[in-house]
Amino acid sequence: MKLLLTNDDGVHAKGIYALCKELEKYHDIIVVAPEDQRSATSHSITIREPLIVKKVELPGLKSKAYSVSGTPADCVRMGLDQLVESDIDMVISGINIGYNLGTDVLYSGTVSAAVEATLCGLPAIAVSTHHDAEISMYDTAATYVHQVIEKAVKNKLQNDIVLNVNVPSIEKQYIKGLKVCKIGTLQYRAFYRESKREDESRVYTLEGEEIVDQIEETDAYYVGKGYITITPLHYDLTNFSILKDVTKWF
Repeated sequence: MKLLLTNDDGVHAKGIYALCKELEKYHDIIVVAPEDQRSATSHSITIREPLIVKKVELPGLKSKAYSVSGTPADCVRMGLDQLVESDIDMVISGINIGYNLGTDVLYSGTVSAAVEATLCGLPAIAVSTHHDAEISMYDTAATYVHQVIEKAVKNKLQNDIVLNVNVPSIEKQYIKGLKVCKIGTLQYRAFYRESKREDESRVYTLEGEEIVDQIEETDAYYVGKGYITITPLHYDLTNFSILKDVTKWF
């Protein structure tokens, strides 16, 4: 298969390198990723500035790679429109440096790049692991991505679905298995701290801590128990459970 790889951590990030190193053993790969860090950009796209594309050499890898001066969603659009030489079969986004669990999927550039692929009519997989993971754990995560791709192809993953995969940052022998589950509600105890003043302006930085979701049968719960989680996502955010009720209001 021909796969387009992208991320939100930048083209030189360790996660996308590990992913490309593993997947190019089996597939034809092209890497199109942001030129630098673009985490938490969600599904933003660049509309008021030109995009700059550069060919990049990733030492030790045979696959073609390009950097884009835009967002993860830009990278998918640019890759599919201008950089691929034949049809892409699937888009893989990651391996993100940091889990994308619960409501983090709404902020994630990694997940949004995969969602952009589905808007372009392609199935996609987003994959993440803990931000403190060792390099070897990214390699482990990449091997599991290969397995997920095989299952997705065998079962004809629809072209409007993203499989959001989170791999716990533990040694392979301690991973308990795989759970297909719903997302939870990941929250943060966040606040802004005034760091300094410049002229008449105030400068603030975002600080805080994560409040881990412990609700059973959710992605955050199972990752905490040592399972790889897979959550099918779709871009239709309609709340169907109250659609009829709201219709009655009007």
